[in-house]
Amino acid sequence: MARILSIDYGQKRTGIAATDPLQIIANGVTTVPSGEIIEFLNTYMQTEQVETIVVGMPKQLNNEPSENMRYIEPFVRKLKATFPDIPVVYFDERFTSTLAHRTMLAGGMKKKERQNKAKVDEISAVIILQGYLESKKQHL
Repeated sequence: MARILSIDYGQKRTGIAATDPLQIIANGVTTVPSGEIIEFLNTYMQTEQVETIVVGMPKQLNNEPSENMRYIEPFVRKLKATFPDIPVVYFDERFTSTLAHRTMLAGGMKKKERQNKAKVDEISAVIILQGYLESKKQHL
């Protein structure tokens, strides 16, 4: 099996997570500057097989897309053009930053580490991917 990759795209930084090859566990991969994400993915996919890319979809509480979609949609178009054979799906990312902070706190991370926005973005990508995996199990 191939991995499933998730992306928490931001204007400055992008968090990346991936499953193991059996698609059981979501793990953080890294955070990269958003301007370097396609280059990073090109390099990553030279050594890893990726079956699906899950992109966090920012929504407001009323279920409408948030203003950040104007940055994410052009990125997704470029992603689909660069990797036309890999399906790209959106997954609701509401509350992932809050959940990431709670996870860091529960994990005993020191305050200085919890303030590391790159780590928050990476953990958010893991939460998006975990949610996606759980939703797939429910549809089986």
